[in-house]
Formats: sequence, structure tokens, C-alpha cells
Amino acid sequence: MIYDVTHVTAYEYGSPITFARCALRLTPQTGAGQVVLSAEVATEPPAATRSERICFFGNRVTMMTFDTPHTEARFIAKARVDVRRPPLPMALPDETLDRVREEAIANHGLSPTSPAHFLFPSHRAPDYPPATSYVRESFPPERAALDGALDLIGRIRRDFKYDPDATKVSTPLSEAFEGRHGVCQDFAHVMISGLRGLGVPAAYVSGYIRTIPPSGRPRLEGADATHAWVNVWCGQRVGWVGLDPTNAIPADDDHIVLATGRDYSDASPVDGIIFGSREQDVDVSVDVIPVG
Repeated sequence: MIYDVTHVTAYEYGSPITFARCALRLTPQTGAGQVVLSAEVATEPPAATRSERICFFGNRVTMMTFDTPHTEARFIAKARVDVRRPPLPMALPDETLDRVREEAIANHGLSPTSPAHFLFPSHRAPDYPPATSYVRESFPPERAALDGALDLIGRIRRDFKYDPDATKVSTPLSEAFEGRHGVCQDFAHVMISGLRGLGVPAAYVSGYIRTIPPSGRPRLEGADATHAWVNVWCGQRVGWVGLDPTNAIPADDDHIVLATGRDYSDASPVDGIIFGSREQDVDVSVDVIPVG
């Protein structure tokens, strides 16, 4: 499936911003299962300086500074992406949690996709024993690790309520877990924390998911959204598998990867610093249009 993606992030500030330095991860990455055919990022107002780099995890990061006072800012990212994900691999009975854990520890590679980088707690996915205990229930000794991970996303879907008003970007994992509510970012962090607590490598993925309108209803502009899910390392043979706990489905041709990392901090679409004294409002609009 080929998609045209338009992602607009608009800020309104309570007082003029005299300086801003931003890191934008708004360009999808070419990798397993997808190829970026074209991409561009524009801003209003224009940036004073601009540079690009590829971070350690392979994400394309656009660095910008703004030195003209402004009370509004818009970041407009457009891309065309060809997504063709392989089918979900078949789980084998002997690829249990214990085996995956042993293979992860034995893996000495330090490439960006090495499981070594995704085994340990991180800032937004800390060691949190209640999450580990919750995740452990999906991994009885006789179950293949991949089957356990699939069971886990089904449980998260059933047990947690999607509520965009319940949490913010800064909400700690413990609060989302105890309240059993939140958004895709929260569910991904709960899953990652619990899996790492069991010794299973897990990575955070930010991106988009195409939404399909109900039968007979037109597709609405802006109906698609930024999204987050989890890559789970299921052993040497299976490798990384994308799993979406918000929707209890594997990441497939409706998922477009924007960035990956240890948690949201490594993959946030927009971050940085601003010099201003009042609150800000942000609005995000995403269109994911299939074109072929």
C-alpha cells in the first residue's frame, strides 16, 4: 500500500516566543516493510537555521532554530510511503520466554537494532514491578514468546480504557497503569516496561495508523492520527515483531513507522526548547491517504 501522509502540528503561545530550538522527527524512515518515496518538512514562520542528521536508532531528525518573535508556529510534514509488511511469523513451541531471554543476553551485537539497547529500563519506561507482574501472566512456561506477546496485546486492549483526557505526555507510567486508562503512548510504555522486566527486549515505535470510516460514511479530513506501538524481540529466528496494544493487532500495512527508540523520548515527533512566559496550545492534524 502506498500512502500520502500530511502531518500538521500547530502551536499558539500566550506570549511571543523570542527563540526556539526544535528537534523534529517528522520524516518516516525507510526500513523493514516500508520505503519512503518522498518527504519534506516546512515551517511557519521560516526557520533561521536548519540541519538534518540520522540519530543512532536510524531516525531522521531535522534540527531548527527560530529567532524572530512569534505567537504561532506550524510544522507541516508531507511524505509518500510504500508499506509492504511481511506476514506475522509462525511461533514455534520451543521459543519460550526463557529461550528468548537467554538469546537476548547472549547477543553481543551493538547495531541500532540489537536487542541489547532495549533490555533495560529507560526514562519513560522505568522498572515498574506491577507492570512486570501484569505482563508475566501472558507467558506461562509452555507458551511460545510470540504467542505470549499476542496474548498480552489482547489483554491490554480489554483491560485498559482509551481516554485521551486521562493522561498527558508527562503522565508517569505508574499513574496510567493504576488507572487502567490513557492513550497509545501509555499502553506502549506499560507493555515495554513489563516485557523488559521479564528480560524481553522491547522498543517504542511512533508513527501513524490509517483509520477506516464506518461502512457508508465518508472519510473525514484529519481523522487519522499519530500513533504508537511496540516492537518486541522474539528471539534470533523471529527477530523484531511490531505489535499494537491499543488495537490488539500486529503492525501491518495500515501502520507507518515514523521513528523508533527506547521510549517516547527517543521518538517524539516534535520536541525542543522555547523562550516564553505563558502557556501554549497545540493542535495536531494527520491525514493518511492511500494512493495505490
